[in-house]
Amino acid sequence: MASSSPFLLAAVVVALLVVAGFCGSGLTFTVGEGSSPTSLALVTNVAISEVSIKEKGAIDWSDDLKESPANTWTFNSKERIKGPISVRFAVKNGGYRVVDDIIPAGFQPGSVYKTGVQI
Repeated sequence: MASSSPFLLAAVVVALLVVAGFCGSGLTFTVGEGSSPTSLALVTNVAISEVSIKEKGAIDWSDDLKESPANTWTFNSKERIKGPISVRFAVKNGGYRVVDDIIPAGFQPGSVYKTGVQI
């Protein structure tokens, strides 16, 4: 009986890892109403922080986007925003996550983009 304990423990650990992996919410970005070629509002379905973007061809990330109520992040530019756009954000356990080229050129208000990132 003692020899089956490591196998039982391994099975329990695997089961917990599988359950934990499916408990997170998949992060989506919705292009908010009022977005235009020079303004981008990103609405997230989960709380994230320190959001910045990188336009096509840019070397550096933008300053953090302005946060407003309801998980909405806004970026305003004097020039046309060049897509596709990558998004970087802070996660609770530390560090940053990057989703490359998630917002396409020619984005439209109301468009929803699934990232595949579990939060």
